[in-house]
Amino acid sequence: IGQDVAHAMEMLAKADAVCFDVDSTVIDEEGIDVLADTLGKGPEVTAWTTKAMDGNIKFEDALAARLEIIQPSKTDIANCLEKHPLRLSPGVDRLVEALHKRGTDVYLVSGGFRLMIEPVAEVLGVSFDRIYANTITFDESGDYTGFDSNEPTSADQGKPKALTMIKEKYGYKTMVMVGDGATDAQAKPPADAFVGFGGVVARAAVKEKACWFVHDFETMIDIVNKNSN
Repeated sequence: IGQDVAHAMEMLAKADAVCFDVDSTVIDEEGIDVLADTLGKGPEVTAWTTKAMDGNIKFEDALAARLEIIQPSKTDIANCLEKHPLRLSPGVDRLVEALHKRGTDVYLVSGGFRLMIEPVAEVLGVSFDRIYANTITFDESGDYTGFDSNEPTSADQGKPKALTMIKEKYGYKTMVMVGDGATDAQAKPPADAFVGFGGVVARAAVKEKACWFVHDFETMIDIVNKNSN
């Protein structure tokens, strides 16, 4: 299902870069909600996440509001990841491996936090300079002070901004964006195709906008393997 499935499949077949959202796409949960839960602030934060993902509020407002509620220290984040290592969505490791094997560059482009995404990137073999995400700022003792508003993904329209930066810097010809949220759908253009992922949460707004909407990564893996150079 989707607006133009054949086009999306063709773009994936020849993509020289594929950008993945992280929360509810590469991993099967929302990192910020997991962090909030471990600090006992779950329900308050989840309400904001839903608003942001459904596109009902400016992303930067939702980000600031959630971080104000959580105020995570460096230690809080480390403890959270130790107690609750983030779980990969089924098949995403094989998809990234297949892309790497055929020479396609993989990026993680997320409104989530770099500190929480680095362990995920490590497992997937994605180098840290290919993570475009938010940076939480701390004081000398490791307490929360805010977030870096210079990161492209800290604001609304952040994903298209990040993809434009990637495209201009490396000169990719064909880029595909894969993600579950309203902010991911915004990334086409500059992405040549947007694949909506509904394997964790299927959002109606995303289904409507996606060139191709999938519930798992299997067909994508097949296409990449069939079109390996």
